[in-house]
Amino acid sequence: MRITEDLIRQTLSAQIDPNTGTDYVSAKNVRQISVTADGDISVRIVLGYPANSQLVPLSEQIRSALAALPGAGKVDVQMTFEVVAHVVQRGVKVMPNVKNIIAVASGKGGVGKSTTAANLALALAAEGAAVGLLDADIYGPSQPMMMGISGQPETTDGKTMEPMENHGIQVSSIGFMIDPDEPMVWRGPLVQQALQQLLTQTNWRNLDYLIIDMPPGTGDVQLTLSQKVPVTGAVIVTTPQDVALLDARKGLRMFEKVDIPILGVVENMSMHICSNCGHAEHIFGQGGAEKMCADFGVDFLGSLPLNLQIREQADAGKPTVVAEPDGQVAAIYKAIARKVAVRVAQKAKDMSLKFPTITVQNT
Repeated sequence: MRITEDLIRQTLSAQIDPNTGTDYVSAKNVRQISVTADGDISVRIVLGYPANSQLVPLSEQIRSALAALPGAGKVDVQMTFEVVAHVVQRGVKVMPNVKNIIAVASGKGGVGKSTTAANLALALAAEGAAVGLLDADIYGPSQPMMMGISGQPETTDGKTMEPMENHGIQVSSIGFMIDPDEPMVWRGPLVQQALQQLLTQTNWRNLDYLIIDMPPGTGDVQLTLSQKVPVTGAVIVTTPQDVALLDARKGLRMFEKVDIPILGVVENMSMHICSNCGHAEHIFGQGGAEKMCADFGVDFLGSLPLNLQIREQADAGKPTVVAEPDGQVAAIYKAIARKVAVRVAQKAKDMSLKFPTITVQNT
């Protein structure tokens, strides 16, 4: 049996990427196919999401399928990934140095949103993406502590500032510029202006993803975000209890109304596992976030336990994904981050930066 490009493409169309649930041909991941007269096969696959931990097993999946073809010789599978900019809400332009902005939000405070945002950023970076983290909680900035960063950002021109950095993440926060014990007694317009300045006057360096740690609620910052910031999608964080879910539903509806897609919902503190006897107990209720996802038709990204170490590690400036990268909880965060990245990759690509601005003048 003679090996042809059509046969190779047909074989690849039967191979499903377990992360996307789509075959490599339909997902337009196949960039190059070549075959020699001796049956040696070479294919190049480019995934749309960061996937350092996935490249080897996925390459082996494809290599095995192609090697099983009658008459196949040597099989070479080159697999990489490329993160591109995707469409945002209408009337807002994508930032030239930030491909995708992901808002991590909650309707209610105290549900672990900031911890989730930090670990989400770290998980994406662990998969090979260039990631930034913007602390948009002007009244209660917590990312400097969680990311283990102190000091003030540098400026080279007196107008813009360099992002602070730790654990491979570029970070900007109002917390770097104020005394930690000093309350931010600001009215709404000042808060909105501060958010805009943190976003646009930070010299982000070619980010694949910028994670925005939002303040709780649906107020001024959320309104500014929806009207002026090019957001690719939002992640909602909640706990299983009814009070938190009530506010999470409001936050979800707010993003829907301003044309920002929901990438999914994360449930924090889903259960407590006793460190002494191993008994699992759903202290804050059970299945609330999954039901909310079913009601709104959005993805349930995953659930995290009520775990003492998650809190201790974040307080110590080394969130779980870097403190215990091979641990069970870190694996949950990484799986959630992969789902978020896949959901972003499945959105339409933004082409606005590909074309020059055309101006028509009467002469």
